[in-house]
Amino acid sequence: MGGGLSTAKDDGGVTVGSMRGPVKALKQLRIILFFTHGVSLRQWEEIGILDRELALYKSLRVHIRGTLFVTYGGLSDLRYLGRNHGIAVISNPFRLPMSLHARVVSQLVAMFFGRAAVFKSNQILGAEIPLEMARRHGRKFIARCGYLHSDFTERRFGPDSPEAARARALEGKVFSSADRAVVTTQAMKEEVVRRYSVPPGRVHVIPNYVDTELFQPAKPDAERPGRICFVGRLEGQKNLGSLLEAVEGLKVELVLVGSGRLGGALAEEARKRGISARFLGNIPHRRLPGILNQAAIFVLPSHYEGHPKALLEAMACGRACIGTDVPGTRELIQQGENGILCGTSPSEIRHAVQGLLGDKALRTRIGARAREFVVENFSLSKVVDLELRLLEGLAAEMRPG
Repeated sequence: MGGGLSTAKDDGGVTVGSMRGPVKALKQLRIILFFTHGVSLRQWEEIGILDRELALYKSLRVHIRGTLFVTYGGLSDLRYLGRNHGIAVISNPFRLPMSLHARVVSQLVAMFFGRAAVFKSNQILGAEIPLEMARRHGRKFIARCGYLHSDFTERRFGPDSPEAARARALEGKVFSSADRAVVTTQAMKEEVVRRYSVPPGRVHVIPNYVDTELFQPAKPDAERPGRICFVGRLEGQKNLGSLLEAVEGLKVELVLVGSGRLGGALAEEARKRGISARFLGNIPHRRLPGILNQAAIFVLPSHYEGHPKALLEAMACGRACIGTDVPGTRELIQQGENGILCGTSPSEIRHAVQGLLGDKALRTRIGARAREFVVENFSLSKVVDLELRLLEGLAAEMRPG
């Protein structure tokens, strides 16, 4: 059979952040999570986010019957089972075409999983598959996305491009048909409601979360003077060319974590500009706090964002953060309170960097408030509670009568 189905149980203890006790209505419920089209567990590990992405489902496991991941990986995805803490996986080891793989998954779900199951997408790309499967099996479907695919596509290709039209058509189909939609910000909710005429009560805001026990401030002497950190994809959206131009001639060291198509070009530009820059590539998630805590400041110079996890994690570490005044970032940074907002041009970024590096008292103050802001609003325990409320509502609708 084309899909590889296997499960593993976690014998060790996992601290569940939520203070809620198990809800009886959820104890028979399973979540069937479909990965973004083409994405695998192996890719999650390669880019360093596997532990972060698993944290929510590890925390939910004491409240629900279980979780099934449907991935696009091969046999290598199954080797992660010993670390997946009771999560089952269906992968695509024989690299079947997507339509055939979907039929195999549908058969396996019918054979091994009861009616008390909720289908869920991880992002919009590929979400039509769990939507159609949920309808075929008469089950509930959650359309979850961390960013609006249409928004990112419009910004990359233009609002009148064929790519943008396809993205809007896919979102319209998925959001209008889903039993619930989950987005990460209030601004995204308002856009989904406005653009696709989805009833507001069907759209839930569940933000990205941070493991605030892992991402926390280190000792004050861990900070390296003049060190600036960036974490993210090395792509045009992140506006890293402007950051390099902004710091040229300053006594700083750039540490960039992540990979992308522009990695080589950015490294060459840094060399030509005489900038001390270290390109670390992708690193395991558990190593990030140590790198963040060595930075004097964290900079996210993007042209646009969804709900940036890297920024939240830097804030959780008590770092003084600079973000550009763009969608996704401006919703998180309160100017002068828990961070600094600036424009996207090199001169505006440079002004913000110089001001923050030259004022240690300001860095300390906004770093502490940044930590408080994330703990209060984006801790894993709070997001677990929001997820459970969503599932409780669906479970109530699934009860006979």
